[in-house]
Amino acid sequence: MDLTDACFAGAARQAELLRSGTLTSRDLVAECLRRIDRHDRALNAFRLVFAERALAEAADADARLARGETAPLLGVPVAVKEDLALAGLPTTRGTAAVDTPAPADAEVVRRLRAAGAVVVGRTRMPELGLWPYTESSWAGATRNPWSPDHSPGGSSGGSATAVAAGLVGAAVGTDGAGSIRIPAAGTGLFGLKPRRDLVPLAPERDVWGGLVAAGPITRHVADAALLLDVLAPGHDHASAVTDGRALRIAVSLRPWGPGIGVHPEVRDAVLDTAGLLADLGHDVTRVDPDLHDLTGPAAFAARYLHSAAAGEQALDRPDRLDARTRAVAALGRALPAPLVRAAHARTAALTRDANRLFDDHDLLLTPVLTRPPLRVGEWDRLPTVAALLAAARMTTFLHLWNVTGNPAASVPAGHTRTGLPLAVQLVAAPDGERTILTAAGQLQRARPWTDRHP
Repeated sequence: MDLTDACFAGAARQAELLRSGTLTSRDLVAECLRRIDRHDRALNAFRLVFAERALAEAADADARLARGETAPLLGVPVAVKEDLALAGLPTTRGTAAVDTPAPADAEVVRRLRAAGAVVVGRTRMPELGLWPYTESSWAGATRNPWSPDHSPGGSSGGSATAVAAGLVGAAVGTDGAGSIRIPAAGTGLFGLKPRRDLVPLAPERDVWGGLVAAGPITRHVADAALLLDVLAPGHDHASAVTDGRALRIAVSLRPWGPGIGVHPEVRDAVLDTAGLLADLGHDVTRVDPDLHDLTGPAAFAARYLHSAAAGEQALDRPDRLDARTRAVAALGRALPAPLVRAAHARTAALTRDANRLFDDHDLLLTPVLTRPPLRVGEWDRLPTVAALLAAARMTTFLHLWNVTGNPAASVPAGHTRTGLPLAVQLVAAPDGERTILTAAGQLQRARPWTDRHP
């Protein structure tokens, strides 16, 4: 295997190659850094690259491997999103508005390092993670490796671009309204939002009022299971990937709210995946639960806007934010406190109602997005409220599972006629990460998606 192939091999295979001595971490990390230097000026996936430290950590990993030491990610190059604390650096959250350095690594980063991973860099996100694209006036646009005219999505857009372009073996993102699943869908990757609180967000607490979870963005399902076993040990996620059991799968194309259309190519991808799952022996049923109650989306919108206001308030220099970010935060500040409390109070009822589906089914299959990936700058001319409404329509299948805390994943499902990635969403019961990994592993074996590179 040459070094370019190794860069696209994914974290699990890279770890195997390193353990066997087929490849050194120094060579792998150096090639990743060369690829970053060659391609990231155009892609803009990274906010910071830690070249000197990464090479030193790779050399240390090689020495440990030579001594016979083992660790799950020993020597594997990874990237982390810029809302995860790195000791000595400001936790920038996609902004130029933070000056105070973090005193220590976030627990997610600490666990990656403890597992031997080499943190190559910090990836870009939109300001405060508010948008399903990764762009700002001061940082420019992060671009999709499949088409530079298109966005990878957001808010973990830099993480997804870095993995899809073969710049790192895996990356970690965060998801408060689809921010792992959206860019994974847009770049042809597997992205898993775990259940609430499975992966610790320390030193942060109750991020976005409990909507946010951290999780892996990877080329292979096995890569995600490996990372999840590092970030949330004790569940043996890796063994679930090779499980061949049959599952009861509900299929829905009904959005969370009325009057929202689904693009024909997205619809076809979901129905094609449903047919493939049936061919694999699963019990697949069209369900389309009634999700047209407007109080659910309205409650989510209130929590989202309130979180934007709270995020702005926590910054050192909010005056440095883009005008659109300040406008969203202003909408959040204008919300009456009783309305925000009422939105939080809806959580228990929404969770109870949504999870009734899993009394009779193991998984729910839906679209990730209602349309193919956005063009870079596509919504620039829209007023702020119009852009918020457009984003809500595009991501309508995602928000509910942040409110309820259920695990959910984006799984590659082919490409549009113009070559852009398509994806489907798998949602499970509150403790169902292993069930998602089982179905996704079967889908990848039946219809491999990693042989095709951007």
